[in-house]
Amino acid sequence: MQELELEIKQLLIASLNLEDLSPEQIDAEQALFVDGLGLDSIDALELGLALQKKYGVSMSADSKEARQHFASIRALAQFVSANRSK
Repeated sequence: MQELELEIKQLLIASLNLEDLSPEQIDAEQALFVDGLGLDSIDALELGLALQKKYGVSMSADSKEARQHFASIRALAQFVSANRSK
C-alpha cells in the first residue's frame, strides 16, 4: 500500500502543479482539503480525473463516499486499490 500511496502523492503533485512539495512532505494521513494541504473543489476534480486516467477508477463528485475517499492520501490509496481496473 505504501507504494500506491507514493504513486498517488506523485500524481497529486504532478496533476496540480505543486512543484514546491515533495512526496516525502505529504503525510498519508494528512487532510487534503481545508486545514491539510488546502486543496479546493477544482483541485479535487483535477485529481479525480488524473486518478481515473491512471487507474481507471471513478466516483460521483457529489457522493458522500467521494468526500471520504478524498479525505487523505491513505483513503485514496485504499479506494484505488479496491476499485482499479488497471
